[in-house]
Amino acid sequence: MTDVTFITGNQSKADYLAKYLGFPVAHRKVDLDEIQSLDLQAVVEHKVRQAYELVGGPVLVEDVALEFGALGRLPGTFIKFYVEEVPFETICRTLDGLDRSAIGKCGYGYFDGTEVTYFEGQLAGTIAEHPAGDNGFGWDKIFIPDGYDVTRAELPEEDDKKTYLLIKPLEKLKTFLETR
Repeated sequence: MTDVTFITGNQSKADYLAKYLGFPVAHRKVDLDEIQSLDLQAVVEHKVRQAYELVGGPVLVEDVALEFGALGRLPGTFIKFYVEEVPFETICRTLDGLDRSAIGKCGYGYFDGTEVTYFEGQLAGTIAEHPAGDNGFGWDKIFIPDGYDVTRAELPEEDDKKTYLLIKPLEKLKTFLETR
């Protein structure tokens, strides 16, 4: 297995990734530019190429999108900025009287200087009437996965893991990294 550096400034995210992969993954905080695109794969590929140039070795990056049924593909890849700038309650209120369906997506990109490999997972659900829960990351307080009546931030550990593995393509990523 080739050493790879996971680019994230979030220690918890790095720990979570290592836990699910079953082996340690080095991580490093590197500020990357994010292109303006609703195409998750394009955003990830841009970030992973930029990360490689800065790190000089095999890198792994992650990005997410949350698409609201009522808003087409929006906020999509811009969800990070929404949750940084807009209170969760306001995001929930935005969909009052509208279709609350949503799709959460996560994309990972690996680049070794030769070829970008992309992995994507997704999970359908709805946007909650009100934010709830104390667990999870990002938009977990407002996203209710299909088949549940609580947000991801309220799920017990077993269901959190089950839904996490649908959003994040970790099995494919793990198999890929083990063959490097």
